[in-house]
Amino acid sequence: MTSTVTAAAVSKNFGAYQDAAVREPVIITKNGRPRIVLLAYEDYLRLSRRDRRVEATADLRGADRAAVEKSEMDPGLDHLNAELLTNKHPAD
Repeated sequence: MTSTVTAAAVSKNFGAYQDAAVREPVIITKNGRPRIVLLAYEDYLRLSRRDRRVEATADLRGADRAAVEKSEMDPGLDHLNAELLTNKHPAD
């Protein structure tokens, strides 16, 4: 179960919340809204490793490569091609 605490509470008793974050993530709020999460370093490493795993399709073999070759892009996602070609995100 994740704990949720105010930034003021964390400021007053940071050591206790550090210890709690080793056991489970601690959501820290500001003005009643979740703002940041304090978590164990091991959890951070695990999540950052999952963040970007990229494989070249040329490196795929057999059924995996065949599945990629016969797949089709959903027409509702055409805007993603534009991002690749211009190297810009629409919000930039």
